[in-house]
Amino acid sequence: METLGPEQLRATMLAYRDALRAHQDRLNRLNVYPVPDGDTGTNMALTLESVVAALDGVDAGAVQKAVIHGSLMGARGNSGVILSQVLRGLAEGLGAADPVGAPGVAEALSGASRLADAAVMRPVEGTILTVARDAATAGERARDRSVVEVLEAAASAAAASLDRTPELLPVLAEAGVVDAGGAGFVLLIDALLHAADGRPLPPCDDDPSEAARPTVATAGSDEDDGHGPASEGQGGRYEVMYFLEAPDEAVEGFKQAWDAIGDSIVVVGGEGLWNCHVHTDDIGAAVEAGLDAGGRPRQIRVTDLHQQVADERRNRSQVTTAIVAVGAGEGIDDILRSLGVQEVVAGGQSMNPSTAQILDAIEATAADGVIVLPNNKNVVPVAEQAARLGTRKVHVVPTRSVAEGLASLLAYDPEVDVDTNVTAMLDAAAQVAWGEVTRAVRDAASTPAGPVQNGDWLGLDHGSIAVIEPDLAAAACGLLDRLVAESHEVVTVIEGDGSDRAVTARLTEWLAKHRPDAAVEVHHGGQPLAAYLFSAE
Repeated sequence: METLGPEQLRATMLAYRDALRAHQDRLNRLNVYPVPDGDTGTNMALTLESVVAALDGVDAGAVQKAVIHGSLMGARGNSGVILSQVLRGLAEGLGAADPVGAPGVAEALSGASRLADAAVMRPVEGTILTVARDAATAGERARDRSVVEVLEAAASAAAASLDRTPELLPVLAEAGVVDAGGAGFVLLIDALLHAADGRPLPPCDDDPSEAARPTVATAGSDEDDGHGPASEGQGGRYEVMYFLEAPDEAVEGFKQAWDAIGDSIVVVGGEGLWNCHVHTDDIGAAVEAGLDAGGRPRQIRVTDLHQQVADERRNRSQVTTAIVAVGAGEGIDDILRSLGVQEVVAGGQSMNPSTAQILDAIEATAADGVIVLPNNKNVVPVAEQAARLGTRKVHVVPTRSVAEGLASLLAYDPEVDVDTNVTAMLDAAAQVAWGEVTRAVRDAASTPAGPVQNGDWLGLDHGSIAVIEPDLAAAACGLLDRLVAESHEVVTVIEGDGSDRAVTARLTEWLAKHRPDAAVEVHHGGQPLAAYLFSAE
């Protein structure tokens, strides 16, 4: 093609999403640093999923804004936030109404590199930043040629730069891998060539059995892209991310405040809305810094990076006690697995699994003993029946909700016997306050909280109707007021069908104001019927 414009930008985003999904396991394969910050491939792919969702149904005139806004709002993890700036620069160059030729494509690549560099407070060479910069430099040198030749030059330079990342970052050389974020960027240039010239996207033909024997050509680093091994001796235990509504002029001071309490700092955005990421040991100070800047933090997410390492090691090894848990949506299933669950059985309200399904999951584990988490009061008797039919030692911890199940997993130790685990997990489940927000499907003249009309939002406290409101946010805040005490340290909010981003923002704001000492974790669970699941510990 002689020029690229909004429609080619759209096609690039679709192709890039597909390429990242195909290659995400390869990019996730190894965590080089002592404390990983999630999985690079997954986080980059999820960021692109948000971009593609934002592009759905928009005309050519809105493509640029959709890419910029979708990547900012959907950025996951450190690599996703940096990638959002790469995509912003690309969109600013290619998404305008008038298509651009080779010089404009070269400038778009340069703009992407500049914005990515500007996003990172303490950049390190040998990361996605280096690969993007080298690609942009090569593209600029070819700006007087054709569009395809600019992209070919950028692709060749990006691949060569990726191969050199172990020379620039010793931790990559020690592990025998290249940088995962850089590898993800190479796929972006492949997607551009696909949109501009019909080039096929590179297939992912890695053999999973090769994971234990990485080579520079096929493996990737972890989520500290742009920062290098920041976690060695100076990184924080927790990854804190949130959106900050704050005046643009206050952001520099905000970043300096974060610089005093953590590292791996990435703050991107503008026009009053910023996506913020930091590694720190002080969750409260990380949130308070946003308030001190005159801003409003929302959609706060906190990840315990040390626990993440332990979970990964646990799931890769033979265990003494395995966990079978009933899920309730793709997002919740992912959370369960991240907490060490070996087998997840599809479930959820009105979709209760059978005895045979639970028994099959029990038999699929290889541990000496198995614990089953029903995560629904209606599934408890079915789980107990499956346990009696199992061929090994099986116990049921009778969790009545996903929140109880998640709480019990915090006490799970895969290396100890079933009986010890059961005692600890029962105690942990008993300590959690939990509830859910759902919608009434019929009138009810009498409930513990009063009469209910069809369509009302109901706040259920440990399964009992405690709040009735016509408005979702009012019901959710009312339930949080009942569930969350001043002594609680962590509040988990899990979004399901019927949830709303604006409502989630109001919930995090309510918690910041009324329960300021509690750290807030927000996850997308995708559970049916319950717009929100809450737990407080």
